[in-house]
Amino acid sequence: MRRTFGIRAGLLMGAALVASPALAQTTETPPETLAASASVVADQGDGDIVVTARRRAESVIDVPIAMSVVTGDQLTRTGAVDITALQDKTPNLTLQIARGSNSTLIAFSRGVGQQDPLWGFEPGVGLYLDDVYVARPQGAVLDIFDVERVEVLRGPQGTLYGRNTIGGAIKYVTKRLGNDFAGTARASYGAYNQLDLIGQVTVPLGDTLSIGGAVARYKRDGYGRNLTTGADQYDKDVLAARVSAEWTPTDSIFVRLAGDRTLDRSNPRHGTRLLANGTDPRYAPTPSVYDTRAGIGDRNRVVAQGLSLTGEFQLSDLLTFKSISAYREGATNTVIDFDNTALPTLDVPAEYDDWQFTQELQLLIQGDRLQGVVGLYYLDADASGAFDTVLGLANTTTLTSGQVRTKSYAAFGDISYDLTDRLKVSAGLRYTKDDKTGTVFRRNYTGIRSPRFGNAAAVPGLIRTDYTNDRSFDQFTPRVSISYEPRQDLNLYASWGRGFKSGGFDMRGDAVFTPTTVNGYDPEKITSYEVGMKGAFLDRTLFLNMAGYYSRYTDQQVTIQVPNVNGGIASFVDNAGKADIYGLEIEGRMVPSRNFSAQVSFGYTNADYKEFLTFIGGGTTPVDVSNQRVFQNTPEFTAAASFTASTDFAGGSLSVTPEVTLRSDYSLFEIPTPALDQDGYALVNAAANWISGDGRYRIGMALRNLTDQRYRVGGYNFPGALFGNSIIGYYGPPRTATATFEVKF
Repeated sequence: MRRTFGIRAGLLMGAALVASPALAQTTETPPETLAASASVVADQGDGDIVVTARRRAESVIDVPIAMSVVTGDQLTRTGAVDITALQDKTPNLTLQIARGSNSTLIAFSRGVGQQDPLWGFEPGVGLYLDDVYVARPQGAVLDIFDVERVEVLRGPQGTLYGRNTIGGAIKYVTKRLGNDFAGTARASYGAYNQLDLIGQVTVPLGDTLSIGGAVARYKRDGYGRNLTTGADQYDKDVLAARVSAEWTPTDSIFVRLAGDRTLDRSNPRHGTRLLANGTDPRYAPTPSVYDTRAGIGDRNRVVAQGLSLTGEFQLSDLLTFKSISAYREGATNTVIDFDNTALPTLDVPAEYDDWQFTQELQLLIQGDRLQGVVGLYYLDADASGAFDTVLGLANTTTLTSGQVRTKSYAAFGDISYDLTDRLKVSAGLRYTKDDKTGTVFRRNYTGIRSPRFGNAAAVPGLIRTDYTNDRSFDQFTPRVSISYEPRQDLNLYASWGRGFKSGGFDMRGDAVFTPTTVNGYDPEKITSYEVGMKGAFLDRTLFLNMAGYYSRYTDQQVTIQVPNVNGGIASFVDNAGKADIYGLEIEGRMVPSRNFSAQVSFGYTNADYKEFLTFIGGGTTPVDVSNQRVFQNTPEFTAAASFTASTDFAGGSLSVTPEVTLRSDYSLFEIPTPALDQDGYALVNAAANWISGDGRYRIGMALRNLTDQRYRVGGYNFPGALFGNSIIGYYGPPRTATATFEVKF
């Protein structure tokens, strides 16, 4: 690490911050009486769900934003282990685990996201852990423990959440401690020797101070085997923990110090070959899609950790001041075998390093007719790394290394005003300025691996890239909306907003192939229009949310990697041009009785490039290839349906929840590749839970992917003899069964 965790932790511990206490929302408490920091979701007793999507507590019906809310209990009771399960419950959302490790996240919403997890590249869907922005995708596949709820905000959230939320934002909200002693222990055992152990405890130390912690151990054998080394493939070996302390000296002051750490020592995911390379059996597809013949090794280690200090101070009945200080860092050491053979035909050992410090100040306004938030935001971050691209058949290696330092400043405000009891308007604006310094170095070597990755005898060759450059980007991202409530529990709204993803430098950029790479690439921007309806009907037994949207997407950043006839792989980032995206989202929930509920969701996305400028065949003039490009990781249709039926049984309550989710065809990259792209598929899951009458005990069984569907969640395409004609795929989990016992005390 370039800066130690301990130094930054000391800075946070020394910060002087104050705040107001969070008040738990119950179904009897109207949302307007909540403190702005409330973080508890009202259960479905009367259907109310309270969220903080606009940085203040509101009923989800009142928020003029298309969003989905899933509680932690809902996720754990259906067997979800990590946040990628949200794509089964949220329209037009793709969340997948990237190649390499179990903990690198690929996220897309409404066609907008980030495929490339390399250091220095920015995500398109922002991830927030208790209001702290998580800048890097490594370590971002958050496991489901100690979580109150997850909010998924769709569409650009540039006003309140800033840069890099151009496709949306995901808010992972952990549980507040409270002032009562409580604990939970959960053990799960399942297929492939899955053993999950989770424990959580809250200990009050007097009337004003509580401490708490949660720890989770996830261990599972692989779905397949590495046929070369004998190691497990698609296994899981993760240890995660969170600790926190909450201090409430008065009714108007609240302070929370929280830390978390995740260590992922799962074996790397090497994927499997989809096509043979001639008749050589070493290059043949494996018997199982979960097997591999990768020979690069099985070493993989990812660490992600952070510390945050949140303080709130209630200045008056109208105003609350809030401060969020946080430091996060991560380190990754991994290997990627792109040819999936025992030979070093196309191998990549890699290491990543990152840290970030963020400071956010908010002034929350909660009046009778006026509500809102204004604030300031600062980020200081560094992302660095190195990797070798080994071409064994040519006995050459290209070392790529670099670093991106980012300082970001923002001022923002979002104010809502009730013109009448039924008509409300909201307006917001954010100004963001990013200062970036990028350093990129690439050099050829003769030999298998460079000195950086253990081959001191490698012979240095041509330096392909060696530069340091500075760029600044600034942007205004406004948002306005109008809401009309013709009756209680019915909200009709229309909104317009803008978002942007920051520009930067291509860490793979090859100045020999593409000399302009030293200039970096520009931000991408989106302008979105949305109309929607949220309502409760039939005496609050039916809840329905609908949203239609249209977005104009410009200067999309697209990473293109192509084999070069002279050997090596040329990489460059294009600002692709223009695209139109429009679609529809429907979510429904029916609760006709205490013993039955049903949920449905439907998403439709039409994403069409209007202009896609790129260089073809080494030409110097960009060519429009929009009719040959498609949006990646964006199925046209997504749908899901489930119900939960319960009955009294053995002194408690027994419930069953079957679920089916569907996704239509989608491409893994902008250039369609029939051998790689995924056909539409359906997943069938089911869960059963028994909960004792006093709520202390739970016995559960979760069955996932009952039909044992094989579906690709990632892949790579490197054709050509020099690259071993490498077309490889990565797959989602097979059929699994997991039994759980949980006790609360």
